[in-house]
Amino acid sequence: MASRDLETPPEVVKLLEIAWGYWASQVLRQTAEMGLADQFAAGPRDADELAGELGLHGPTFRRFLRTLTGMGILTEVAPRRYALTPMGEALKTGAPGFARSTIIGLIGKLVSPAWENLDYSLKTGEPGFEKHYGKGLFEHIMETPGLPSLFSEIMVGIHGTEPPAVAQAYDFSGIGSLVDVGGASGNMLGHILSRHEGVRGVLYDLPHVVADAPALLGKFGVADRVAVQGGSFFEGVPEGHDAYLMSHIIHDWDEQECATILGHCHRAMKPGGKVLIVEMVLPEGDEPHPGKLLDMMMLCAPGGRERTPSEYEALLAASGFRMTRVVPTPSSVSVVEAVRA
Repeated sequence: MASRDLETPPEVVKLLEIAWGYWASQVLRQTAEMGLADQFAAGPRDADELAGELGLHGPTFRRFLRTLTGMGILTEVAPRRYALTPMGEALKTGAPGFARSTIIGLIGKLVSPAWENLDYSLKTGEPGFEKHYGKGLFEHIMETPGLPSLFSEIMVGIHGTEPPAVAQAYDFSGIGSLVDVGGASGNMLGHILSRHEGVRGVLYDLPHVVADAPALLGKFGVADRVAVQGGSFFEGVPEGHDAYLMSHIIHDWDEQECATILGHCHRAMKPGGKVLIVEMVLPEGDEPHPGKLLDMMMLCAPGGRERTPSEYEALLAASGFRMTRVVPTPSSVSVVEAVRA
């Protein structure tokens, strides 16, 4: 047997790296769920002392901490004494970026059953989440105490870099009034209005979702230029405005539900108005893009999907719009712009 036959092909190495990523994600999930970073609030900790406080098996826990040093989350500052690295600090509850909440939400117990039912989703086109829980993702979130606030933090964690990137990349200066449809806390609208002083905004989402928005809009210094309205985009949207922005709304829903939302925007907007869809627009070709993995998450959990430019063009045309351009941003999202056909 030739020596080259004993070598592991580089393609196999790459595949195994992807597979081992699952192990790392499970260690990270456990770290986040147990709130380990919060245990270091006062500084470095002795491993055996911390294991006793947490009711854990000391020798095994030391192995776990050693693994976290290899992942760059902890550092051993003295024998059996550990401290957080900057990456570990980011795992504290409420730290900027909400990494802990995002990790719990993305790879924790909430959505793992959805991924375990990926084969069901591939056979039926239906979300595995719904098969497991007997209800849709958003219905489950609304009915489960604590999940709405967790979900809000997850959205900040996943999409936190996007609002300033959108505000920078797209020219909102010609828009007099902008409706942020499904705008949640107003983070996107706050970034846009703080950068484009001539724009006035309407923040539109379910009443309980927008309840805390005025405080955040106040921090942006734009509260006096925003009207906060409660309602469902499945029932209608505020009428008579120049542009209707939807950030990570359209990708949550199937074609029929998207047609309902877009139809409301079509009827409500001023003549010459626009719709602006902020999503991870997938490349038409083979190149890697984070939205391609997100597309599988959308399939498994809420039952939505990511789309290519041509797929957005068809989706918009079905609701009476003409796609005019796709504006890239410094982040992973783009702005899909469309007008009435």
